[in-house]
Amino acid sequence: MPGRLIVAPTPIGNVDDVSKRVRDALINADYIACEDTRRTGRLLERLEISPKPRLVSNHEGNEQNRATELVKRIERGERITLVSDAGMPAVSDPGYRLIRACIDRGLEITVLPGPSAIPVALVASGLPCDRWRFEGFLPKRSGEMERVLNSAETVIAFESPRRISDSLAALAAIAPERQAAVCRELSKLHEEVTRGTLSELALRHKGDVKGEIVLVIAPAEAAGHGQDIGYAVEALKRLVQSGARPRAAATVVASLTGTRANDLYKALTGREPRR
Repeated sequence: MPGRLIVAPTPIGNVDDVSKRVRDALINADYIACEDTRRTGRLLERLEISPKPRLVSNHEGNEQNRATELVKRIERGERITLVSDAGMPAVSDPGYRLIRACIDRGLEITVLPGPSAIPVALVASGLPCDRWRFEGFLPKRSGEMERVLNSAETVIAFESPRRISDSLAALAAIAPERQAAVCRELSKLHEEVTRGTLSELALRHKGDVKGEIVLVIAPAEAAGHGQDIGYAVEALKRLVQSGARPRAAATVVASLTGTRANDLYKALTGREPRR
């Protein structure tokens, strides 16, 4: 019998979200390739899977070498189940290199449906779901954050609890009235979804924040429709690139879009205008 790779999403919090197909894939695996063998071992214990299949680590530090090893095992007819610590492997988690290596060698791959924080957060946010994109982790540079905020689609991004306070403050400085949601500890005991403008969320989440976090940001609106300044800032940039003085250009764009000239100037330059 030919070997195969089975990609199995694991719970993002609640162990009861494991499907029968995922459980079977864990039970019947010759090897389980996992991000953290201790964490996966605890999952197998909670699922009462005994005897435990053999676990091999597959993390960021060894993923390339491990992919080569596991491909050889699959070619010998062994059945490998790939998991990450939570959710779907390869989505901001290890797994892509193994999947790609199997595809390149023409090996059979089965991807099982299951838990993922991305669609859960999107629906829970109450923001538009018809067009959206996953950003991965939020960028650190303000210019890249402006690119995120200029998206015509709802944006979903992961963020660490250590950075969420600073990230919200930076986003609020660019588009204070943009609607967003902070989804924390989804499917876990202390699940929390807070909704509001970026400025409101920045005030609410100052200081220490705990848990796994997904941030959902509403799409940019056309200039002149609402208080979002993302498109107004882009228009200001183009005027300045064409030779206009920043303060004068901010005044013109503000009069056309209904935004505040000082907010536009600060978003462009990163500093307050002189009095």
